[in-house]
Amino acid sequence: MFKRDAAVKPANAQPVVPAASTNQSTVPVQPAVPHWQNARDVVNIGKSVVIKGELNGSEDLTVEGRVEGMIDLREHVLTIGANGNIKAEVLAKSVIVLGTVTGNITASDKVEIRDGGSVDGDIISPRVAISEGARFRGSVDMQKKAAKPIQPSSASAQPKAAQQPPHSVGQQPDNPIAATAAAH
Repeated sequence: MFKRDAAVKPANAQPVVPAASTNQSTVPVQPAVPHWQNARDVVNIGKSVVIKGELNGSEDLTVEGRVEGMIDLREHVLTIGANGNIKAEVLAKSVIVLGTVTGNITASDKVEIRDGGSVDGDIISPRVAISEGARFRGSVDMQKKAAKPIQPSSASAQPKAAQQPPHSVGQQPDNPIAATAAAH
């Protein structure tokens, strides 16, 4: 596993290796960390790739090819590129559509259909953005995550009926309307 040095060096500074003799000049050394490790992990599916079946993973995904079946990236971002063609049920944290999706999309964070993107299916997400020039046919459900039920903090917050003790069999209720109705 990679550990960072305690001292942070400026990004534009290049380390130099001391010369073996006084006649040689200094030679810059390339950083030990590849550039792709600095960014968030993203997997790309190219234009010529066709996947049929279930696709799930634990990384962000960009699809430029074709996927048929199901895509499950519940904690990650799915981007359907301009050449992407998806015929699948989609579950992801966020979905960005630049290509074509045929199927329902469920996102826990947001769904964006950008200019040139097309979705033919239902969307369930708390946030939905459809750009001018995008195409959408289906329904949108923007319900937020299920809220926790509110618990009353005191007896005064409870309804009156809940505060009164239950009536015994044969005993008349304290409510005069109910008592009148029971007497007749």
